[in-house]
Amino acid sequence: MSAHNEEAPILIEDGLMEGGSPDGESPNRGSIVLEAGPDAAGQRLDQWLAGKLGPDMSRSRVQMLIRQGAVKVGGRPVNETKRKMAAGDCVSVDMPQPEPAEPQGEEIPLDVLYEDNELIVINKPPGLVVHPGAGNWTGTLVNALIHHCGDSLSGIGGVRRPGIVHRLDKETSGVMVVAKTDRAHKSLSEAFADHGLTGDLKRAYLALVWGIPMRPTGTVDEPLGRAADRVRRAVVPEGRDDARHAVTHFSVIERFGEQQKEFATASLVECRLETGRTHQIRVHMAHIGHPVVGDPDYGQAFRTKANRLPEPLKGRVKAFPRQALHARLLEFRHPTTHLTMRFEAPVARDMEELVDGFRKL
Repeated sequence: MSAHNEEAPILIEDGLMEGGSPDGESPNRGSIVLEAGPDAAGQRLDQWLAGKLGPDMSRSRVQMLIRQGAVKVGGRPVNETKRKMAAGDCVSVDMPQPEPAEPQGEEIPLDVLYEDNELIVINKPPGLVVHPGAGNWTGTLVNALIHHCGDSLSGIGGVRRPGIVHRLDKETSGVMVVAKTDRAHKSLSEAFADHGLTGDLKRAYLALVWGIPMRPTGTVDEPLGRAADRVRRAVVPEGRDDARHAVTHFSVIERFGEQQKEFATASLVECRLETGRTHQIRVHMAHIGHPVVGDPDYGQAFRTKANRLPEPLKGRVKAFPRQALHARLLEFRHPTTHLTMRFEAPVARDMEELVDGFRKL
């Protein structure tokens, strides 16, 4: 029993859809409604839904749809992938539009620090995703680069990541270099893979962190792997299968509130990477008890620290929408001239205003 047209949702009773949609096509757009039969009782929502949506809909994509609020049970959005099913549950799924075959150029402003025929160096603003991916197929740095550079990026480093040799988190600002030729891509990729251990690559970040480290300088040498939720990263035992060597060197640049006991303290810290793991600085600083201010993933336990600040700083910290992390410096050897190039980017205005607020403690 099904109805399928442009205006009406697809209604599928449990057991009528095995291995694909009713019309034999992969479900990729519109709204789908499924009614759970007796056999669904006790199953996890993500497992059951992945089985009903066919082989072209992976379980990880189903989980992403659930977390994005695209799945409703009984008309109410759910975001718990492990939710247990019950017989008779009515599950609706708002399917996304089909993904484009290749990223398209978009006229997005770029803060270009340097550009030649081989590469381009930009100051990435916070909030800009680097390359297209789940939930972010447009509006990325790659879309902006394709528009800015034209055909010169075509085929370099893969369709989804043309020219990209390293990345910054969406909410992290700062210096990035992008290759415009295969030669530059190979040279820069090797430098970043080596993390500068045998070359001329240097990277430095500024992080506003909670508290004041006991020592002015230090090194965090702890392997990173997937956290229990399989989305975030965490410090893990060295022998674990997914453990990856990770080393962060830090030095305290400024201390805020050190001479008083009434308010929470903070520090401006420079972090230099010896390795380049996902979320490395954020995880390492949280691990030693000094998470990045505003970090929604690794600083949740410190959110109440803002209550121990005076106004207007208290309100500013609570309203700050991201982690206070900035890629300040990038130094590398040019792939063709072999000259050492050094680029620095000023801290984004919102983070600079936040730091200024702490300076008044």
